[in-house]
Amino acid sequence: EGPTAGGPDGPYRQSERMHTGLYQELAQKLIDSGAAYPCFCTQEELDAKRKAAEEAGENPKYDGTWRDADPEEVARRMEAGEAYTVRFKVPPGKMVKIDDAVRGEVEWDVEATVGDFILLRSGGMPVYNFCVAVDDAKMRITTVIRAEEHLTNTVRQVLILEALGFPLPRFAHLSLVLGEDRSKLSKRHGATSVTQFREQGYLPQAMLNYLCLLGWNDSTDQEIYSVDELIAAFSLDRVTKSPAVFDIKKLNWINGQHLRALPEEERAVLVGQHLVAAGIAKEADSLFASSASQMVAEKIELVNDASPIVRDTLDYPLEETLGSAAAAQLGDDLRTVCAALVAKHKTGELPDGTAEDFDAQWKATVKALGKELGLKGKNLFMPLRVATTGRLAGPDVGAQIKVLALAADGASCDVVAFEERMELLEKALEAMPAPVEAQ
Repeated sequence: EGPTAGGPDGPYRQSERMHTGLYQELAQKLIDSGAAYPCFCTQEELDAKRKAAEEAGENPKYDGTWRDADPEEVARRMEAGEAYTVRFKVPPGKMVKIDDAVRGEVEWDVEATVGDFILLRSGGMPVYNFCVAVDDAKMRITTVIRAEEHLTNTVRQVLILEALGFPLPRFAHLSLVLGEDRSKLSKRHGATSVTQFREQGYLPQAMLNYLCLLGWNDSTDQEIYSVDELIAAFSLDRVTKSPAVFDIKKLNWINGQHLRALPEEERAVLVGQHLVAAGIAKEADSLFASSASQMVAEKIELVNDASPIVRDTLDYPLEETLGSAAAAQLGDDLRTVCAALVAKHKTGELPDGTAEDFDAQWKATVKALGKELGLKGKNLFMPLRVATTGRLAGPDVGAQIKVLALAADGASCDVVAFEERMELLEKALEAMPAPVEAQ
C-alpha cells in the first residue's frame, strides 16, 4: 500500500489529499466544536506582538486576540471577505503527557509551551502539524518514529488528535546522528542523501545494517545483519537516548562485508556495471568484468573501489617501481626471477591467462619456478609480482594475469598486455646489475 501501489487509505500524497477538502473539513469541525477559531490578525500585527514579547523577555507566542471574539464581529468580517487563519484554541491548564518508546515519559505544560497555533493559513493551506496529525490518523498509523527535533511538535499533534477524537499513535523520538566533530550531520560532513550513497557504491542492505546500529543493538556482539535478521531482532526498547556519531569508516567496513557476502554472480553484475560506467569494461556481463570482480572481491569495501584497482592491473609502471627503495631491497632475487620469467615466456612455458584451467597451471608454474631457482616465500613472490604487474602490492598475481589476458577483448581503456610487459622487462634486465657471486 502506498502512493504507487494504492490501497484503502489513499490518496497517499499530501498534494492529492489537499484537493479532497479533508483538512478544511476537519478545521471547520474544530471551529464548530469550539476547539478552534478564525483569527483576523494581520502579519504586521503579529510581528509587532512578537517584537513586544521578545523585548519583554517573554516567550513570543500568540496572545489570543481573536480567541474569544464577538461571533457577530467574526461573521461580519467573514462576509466582508477579510483574510483569516484558523487557530487551535489551547485549553487552559492543559498538560500533555506521552510515553515515548525511546525517551520514556515526557510531559508538557501546554500553555507554557505553545500559544494558540495556526491550523490553516489565510489562503486555506494547512500547516505541517495539522497535516501530519490528520494524515497519521486517517492512514491508521500506529507508531510514529522520527527525530528528537520533532518532540515539541508532538504537543500540537496530540492536542489536534484529541480534539478530533482520533486515537494517539505510539511515539518514538530518535536521537540525532552527529558528525565526528559531534555537530549535527550536514553536507559538510560528506554525503547525506540516500542517492549520494548509492552513487558512491554503497549497498542498500549495508546502509540499513549500519543505520540500525546507530543507537541500537540487540545486546550481542553481532555487527553484520541481513535485512531479515534486522526485522527479527529490532525493537524500539533497545534504542538509546544518546546521539550517535556517524563513522564513515565503520560504514565502509560493513559495506565491504555485505559486498563479499553477495553471490559471485550478483557481485559481478554490480562491479561490471561500475567498470562500464568508469570507461574500463566494454560490457558488464563479459568474462573480463566477471574476472575483475573476482580479483577485487577481497580488496574493496565499495563497488566504486574496483575501478582504480582494475586500472592499476592494466597498467605496468615497471620503471618507476624498479627505481624505488623497496624494489632495491629485493636484491639479486629480483633480477634472477625477472630473467627466468622472460626466458620462460620466450619458450612458451608460461600458461595462457585465458585458459579455463589457468589458475591451476599458474600455481604449478610458480611452484616449479621456485624449485628451479631455489627461492620460496617472499623471496620468490615479491620479485614475481614486480616482474608481472610492475608493482610491489596489489591483488593476487595470478588473478591479475587472468584479468590482463581477458582485457584484450573486454577492456575499453589502455592496456599494457603481457607480451609488451615481457619486452619491457627484458629491456629493464639490461640495466639491472648482475647478481653478486658468493665469495
